Amino acid sequence: MATAQLTTDRLAEKHRSTLDQALSTIRTRAYWSPYPEHPKAYGSDGSLDAAAGLAAHQSALNTRFELDQPGTDGWTGGETSPYGPSLGIEYPHADLDVLLPAMRAGMGAWRDAGAETRALVCLEILARISARTHEFAHAVMHTSGQAFMMAFQAGGPHAQDRGLEAVAYAYEEQTRTPAGRAGWSKPQGKRDPLELSKEFTPVGRGIALVIGCNTFPTWNGYPGLFASLATGNPVLVKPHPRAVLPLALTVKVAREVLAEAGFDPNLVALAVERPGEGIAKTLAVRPEIRIIDYTGSTAFGDWLEDNARQAQVYTEKAGVNTVVVDSTDDYKGMLANLAFSLSLYSGQMCTTPQNLLIPRDGITTDQGPKSYDEVVADLAAAVGGLLGDDARANGLLGALVNPDVKARLEAAAGLGEVALASREVVNPEYPDAVVRTPVIVKLDGSKPDAQAAYFSECFGPVSFAVSVDSTADALELLRRTVREKGAMTVGAYTTSADTELAVEEVCLEESAQLSLNLTGGVYVNQTAAFSDFHGSGGNPAANAALCDGAFVSNRFRVVEVRRQA
Repeated sequence: MATAQLTTDRLAEKHRSTLDQALSTIRTRAYWSPYPEHPKAYGSDGSLDAAAGLAAHQSALNTRFELDQPGTDGWTGGETSPYGPSLGIEYPHADLDVLLPAMRAGMGAWRDAGAETRALVCLEILARISARTHEFAHAVMHTSGQAFMMAFQAGGPHAQDRGLEAVAYAYEEQTRTPAGRAGWSKPQGKRDPLELSKEFTPVGRGIALVIGCNTFPTWNGYPGLFASLATGNPVLVKPHPRAVLPLALTVKVAREVLAEAGFDPNLVALAVERPGEGIAKTLAVRPEIRIIDYTGSTAFGDWLEDNARQAQVYTEKAGVNTVVVDSTDDYKGMLANLAFSLSLYSGQMCTTPQNLLIPRDGITTDQGPKSYDEVVADLAAAVGGLLGDDARANGLLGALVNPDVKARLEAAAGLGEVALASREVVNPEYPDAVVRTPVIVKLDGSKPDAQAAYFSECFGPVSFAVSVDSTADALELLRRTVREKGAMTVGAYTTSADTELAVEEVCLEESAQLSLNLTGGVYVNQTAAFSDFHGSGGNPAANAALCDGAFVSNRFRVVEVRRQA
């Protein structure tokens, strides 16, 4: 173990109050974040301001990304920004037979450090990432296609919040059992009592594998990474081949902090694949891998759950997110809220609504009765108005992350009557970016060919306005959708107390997270760390929630040593 430059006392002085506040907030579910959302908050106390962050990002382009980790047998890369430019970065390629044993070597000292020290080291990693938020924002933007402001917030402070949240849950679960030795004395009547000394130690399962996603590399990657590291496990990060840089930067920061704190930096390492190599499947079934975190397609998530039998597998896959539109007392607010939800990041979020279930006889509103056709036309107009200015559209839509999304968008127009056609938006700063506005397609929910369309996930800027016979039919379709296909989010609009209870009952029975009557600045596809649960782990869209006790508690086991007193 290296000589510590960051002592436990120093780490506690810097971060114990933040950990305490995080522990308090996961119990109260109140709003709180230690990481600033506004770009102008950075530039003091050693953090990078906007110019320095951009310069740091540009200095990484067209270079080799040095990590000094064991087993490097070559170099690989090939990321191209969804905005057009090639990043030109080469990353170390790992010989897994060398790297994996090296990662296990530091487990003993990391285990013996205890839950508090592990948590404080994780908070130092997050603090250093936070100081470089401007740099990370450019890395996320140019690998995911998010617009800069979204990349800054979702890829920066919101991702850091989720990492800290995982650390807090990990600390709380590990400290349920007393640390150190506990005395045990059982009375024996007239005889001397039976006495033992018992010691309880949280022990990590082994190497954890984080399989990164293309769209939200940090936001989706940090919960598993920090949950595993804080519970005593080495973490191997396998980024999506189109989105390596944000997680490579994360690994580099983590290795630096671990070394400065006196621990083996190989407790966190990077595995980047060569083009077409497909190392995720190879890694997933290796006996050294004991935990897997995955965000991505249902097909590969199902494969992991079925085949990685030696590992504890946490998946966030895909679902068909649904909004039931029954009635509203703020028609304008409902339309504006839905328009923003459908447009944000070109619908490339696992929480974006896809199916809007609307009674074919229409709905009641504060502006009078509205027919199905009127609701759909007004929603199309709201989206068109929101995205009518190209500058604003670029700021909301970002770029399509890959050609598959573009192909689905183009095919969707042939599935039914188009209520809102997608249009191309030119990004003057990045003319090669593929930017498209959403398409809204009208479908008759009673027709089998329509069911085949709306009952399948269509990831991207595609939504279906599905006509149903009644709100009761909408609720039955919602139940079937969540039960069979899963849903990360459900939304509903109603002025009826009975309907509200009925929607709530469906979501409680099918384990789906519900948002009711959102008409302001909170949207169904956004969740707040420390307060909202992202996914439930109770329907086919995901087998875990970000973040709760179940997400961390099975990443370690408590091992007991008993001694005769």
